[in-house]
Amino acid sequence: MAQTKETDRETCTDNCAGCPSATACDDSRNVQPKGLPPKADINVKHVILVLSGKGGVGKSTVAANLAYALSSHGYNTGLIDLDIHGPNIPKMLGVEEARLASYDGKHIEPVRITGNLAVVSMAFLLPQRATPVIWRGPMKMTAIRQFLEDVSWGDLDFLVVDLPPGTGDEALSIAQLAPNIAGAVVVTTPQDVAVMDSSRAVEFVRKLEIPVLGIVENMSDFVCPHCGEEIDIFGRGGGKREAEDLGVPFLGSIPLDPEMRRAADDGRPFIIRRSKESRTWKSIYNIMEALIQEIEG
Repeated sequence: MAQTKETDRETCTDNCAGCPSATACDDSRNVQPKGLPPKADINVKHVILVLSGKGGVGKSTVAANLAYALSSHGYNTGLIDLDIHGPNIPKMLGVEEARLASYDGKHIEPVRITGNLAVVSMAFLLPQRATPVIWRGPMKMTAIRQFLEDVSWGDLDFLVVDLPPGTGDEALSIAQLAPNIAGAVVVTTPQDVAVMDSSRAVEFVRKLEIPVLGIVENMSDFVCPHCGEEIDIFGRGGGKREAEDLGVPFLGSIPLDPEMRRAADDGRPFIIRRSKESRTWKSIYNIMEALIQEIEG
């Protein structure tokens, strides 16, 4: 079927500035410049995209702990929760009740977690926790640009972006709009179904010509608290094998740890605990170190 550049009147919002199709639309009302949209005006050294091929693999948990770990090492860090339809980052950071504010009517103040860690999320704009976000692609792209350049981030060393599962509008928009993208981290669990979807995420990133910083295998194994036996509930090693097959770095694996779940539910990222005797704590720390090395060389 031949493609057309004519406007679909049923879906057109007349908001050309926020429409991802504006650069290819021939409607006479569209006065937007053709070609890719300009990069957002934000002062950041490294943007890290965190994504997964499917949901339920702990992507947001990895993003929240990674951002907190980077900030605890003295880096000025921002965290954008771009899972617009399922924003969970505020819950994991213990700021569910926070709301975005503006002191000058032009710029949005992010929610400060620590002195050098700030976050924005769609959850901060919802009237109630259960309020759904029912948006089409153009509205998402407008919100993403606002989260990037209308927020008073200051000078950032790292901006961690927690993306929704899959390879849809949000991932495409941030890839177009964000400057200085260092690369993407793909999160998976060990079982074949998750690994298969993670390979699609890797190929998606490659097609966008963004570096793949590496694969993280979450929920890798479970250590019985009673007998100490290691139990491979979801298998083990699938993420590492996939990284080897795809020729991308393997950043490390994170055990299936009940304390990680409790930390997220309590709104205190697991990395805060600094329990250096914990294998889970060490795994998160080592992944952060491996990631920084991939970025800075």
